[in-house]
Amino acid sequence: MTKNKSVVIITIFLLVALPLFAQDMGFEEYNPKSTLVVPGAEITKAKFPFIDVHSHQRDMSVEALNGLILHMDAMNEAIMVNLSGGSGKNLKEKVVNIEKSFPNRFVVFANVDFEGAKDMEWGEQAAARLEEDIKNGAKGLKIFKSLGLRNKDVDGNRLAIDDPRLDPIWAKCAEMGVPVLIHAADPKSFWDEMDADNERWLELKTHPRRKRSATDPAPFEQIIQEQHNVFKKHPNTKFINAHMGWHANNLEKLGELLDEMPNMNVGISAIIAELGRQPQNARAFFIKYQDRVLFGKDSWKPEEFPTYFRVLESNDEYFPYYKKYHAFWSMYGLNLPDNVLKKLYYENALNLIPGLDDSLFK
Repeated sequence: MTKNKSVVIITIFLLVALPLFAQDMGFEEYNPKSTLVVPGAEITKAKFPFIDVHSHQRDMSVEALNGLILHMDAMNEAIMVNLSGGSGKNLKEKVVNIEKSFPNRFVVFANVDFEGAKDMEWGEQAAARLEEDIKNGAKGLKIFKSLGLRNKDVDGNRLAIDDPRLDPIWAKCAEMGVPVLIHAADPKSFWDEMDADNERWLELKTHPRRKRSATDPAPFEQIIQEQHNVFKKHPNTKFINAHMGWHANNLEKLGELLDEMPNMNVGISAIIAELGRQPQNARAFFIKYQDRVLFGKDSWKPEEFPTYFRVLESNDEYFPYYKKYHAFWSMYGLNLPDNVLKKLYYENALNLIPGLDDSLFK
């Protein structure tokens, strides 16, 4: 076979075969670039100074804080709330480092180890340790999703969020005047069948350990109801329901819950994709419940904050989200009024979290 004939055959093969190979591409690889040309621009700095009520920082050394502050200043973050404050000596060390470096820019929330809960005396002792942590500088209590999903009591049973043995802890937060930021369960889709109707299919495919069931460890509805039972049983305790309580995809239902439980507030961490696909409905919700919603991001990735700012502040259309497996749809801006933005960004947090420096917002 001559060289020219070989080139022709190879060319024909590529022209015929490559399109066929492309048709075999899986959903995981399909990620088309939009050809839509519309006005809009990335927003890298928030319009007003903001308080991030939902951050996690393991390293709070003076050196680490010096690095964090550079990113915070660049995007107009006034105060970071580190929810991973720990307890005891660990928490005190974080507070000391904050006081050495930026005493008005960082705060920590304490954490409780629920593993092995035993009796009411155990609950009282846990509440006493929490009181000591608050006296040592903690501004609130963060409850991780392990409560309700993984924590077990002394007998090896799943520890329910509304277990009476935990009541002294919630009561102590009311007594000390600090809020509880609580993450319960996970998105409802993690409990649904992993099939073509599940819009979290790609996330479950790429992160299979996130799949749940009615027996692993309990139904979604049961865990969420346990959380609500605590809110109702402790009306004097201020709660911040992380991730909008996993009801950002049903704001009508979330509004009903807010009406039912006046001590419940919500944070927007990790659910901006739900808000950005329903701009008119979400805008109306934020205006109606403007005194009950707080800004939070969750994972500390400064490059992702501009999507939050753009959804909240702009009137832009059809711009990309940063994580396909969370949302394969595009975002729209809510164009929130300035008075609502200020409440979302900092005023509501100032009202809930004691001891924050309000001079940063004047």
